[in-house]
Amino acid sequence: MKKTIIIILVAVTAALGYYWLSQRDSSAVAEKPGGTVQAAGSVPIKSMVTMVDLGADRCIPCKMMAPILESLEKEYRGRAAIVFLDVWKDPAPAKHFGIRAIPTQIFFDANGKEVARHEGFLSKEAIVAQLKAMGVE
Repeated sequence: MKKTIIIILVAVTAALGYYWLSQRDSSAVAEKPGGTVQAAGSVPIKSMVTMVDLGADRCIPCKMMAPILESLEKEYRGRAAIVFLDVWKDPAPAKHFGIRAIPTQIFFDANGKEVARHEGFLSKEAIVAQLKAMGVE
């Protein structure tokens, strides 16, 4: 009886692991809230102030930020890049940027140097203030 339970547990664990792996999106993709998709390796954007929001489309504070990011992406198009990376779909950027919580926003200057970092929900006003402090009008 004990052997049967162990075999069933191993089989269920293997099936769940296979299912989880098959559901993962292994492509490293950065999604701009406005719909533009680019390779995650190109973040931060060269020669442009960049705000990267690392989160997930299913986390509550991340969902609250989604309309803000969409609005900012449109407002700042051509002047600053606003990029969203879903670290639940692709955990590589989370490791690359060393994040500990989601959402995390990282601001890069036009040379690609990290200037500021924030963990948690960040209001539109706070993002705009940071972009202005970095010289984006």
